[in-house]
Amino acid sequence: MALKVTQIRSAIGTRPKQRGTLRALGLRGIGQTNTLPDAPEIRGMINKVSHLVCCEEAKDS
Repeated sequence: MALKVTQIRSAIGTRPKQRGTLRALGLRGIGQTNTLPDAPEIRGMINKVSHLVCCEEAKDS
């Protein structure tokens, strides 16, 4: 299973660690989407910036 993560809010005004987490998730701007593996590390990162991203399950190709 994979996770489809989309940035829905701006990183302006957020803490540097949160901006770094968005970059580590592969997100650089509002509306950008990245498909990531469903791993505990990724889920933890998504949890830290949950107010900035939208996450849904994606089917593996």
